[in-house]
Amino acid sequence: MSRIRLNRFLALSGIASRRKCEVIIGDGRVRVNGEVVTTPAKIIDTSRDMVELDGRPVAPDTTRRYYVLNKPTGVLSTLSDPRGRPTLTDYCPPGGVRLYPAGRLDADTTGLVLLTDDGKLAYRVMHPSFSLEKKYLALVTGEIGSRAMRRLVDGIDLDDRPAHALSVSCVASDGHESVVRLSLGEGRKRQIRRMCQAVGHPVRELHREAIGPLGLGDLDIGNTRELSTFEVRKLRRAIGLGDF
Repeated sequence: MSRIRLNRFLALSGIASRRKCEVIIGDGRVRVNGEVVTTPAKIIDTSRDMVELDGRPVAPDTTRRYYVLNKPTGVLSTLSDPRGRPTLTDYCPPGGVRLYPAGRLDADTTGLVLLTDDGKLAYRVMHPSFSLEKKYLALVTGEIGSRAMRRLVDGIDLDDRPAHALSVSCVASDGHESVVRLSLGEGRKRQIRRMCQAVGHPVRELHREAIGPLGLGDLDIGNTRELSTFEVRKLRRAIGLGDF
């Protein structure tokens, strides 16, 4: 951490949000090396400076937290929305820990969202160069055939650049609709919807089942659970981070 702004240091130490920490600093409640500091942007050196809040030493919280959410439809994969629509913040566990989504789902897509304060892990989960597989179930119109599924695997020319699925299989079909399981190595905006539209089978419903080794299990829609140490280790290994 070493050199860092005072307000960010307090936020990372679990005191409050960064904005709330600015108020705390402005109120003269924070001392650095015994001197009151009222400037939130003051740079401190965490390797040698002593920070106190109301006379008590402050130390950064180095614990990292990992949760999975079974996201409902209609929820934005952001932490705030100026229009007041439902966001991931409404589903984050209590306790004041600020978590961030490692990747996004469309508002009308349900399923697994990884929430964490581990920036390094989140980056690797999201970046396509690490090829972490994401699995989805899609309800599409029509009876999807082998030719359409082969096109999805071989690649579809989208507006931005070609895209392809790692695997595609038909789970069920009644001639009018089909349930399709797809896996991707990347997660571009509305990628599955655009790909299925291109092969003539628009998506009606979309659900993410898994990210790498992480699954939802029996987690109900709208609920959140903390990952076990075993699950975190499996995820870290899948993205080349190794054990803790």
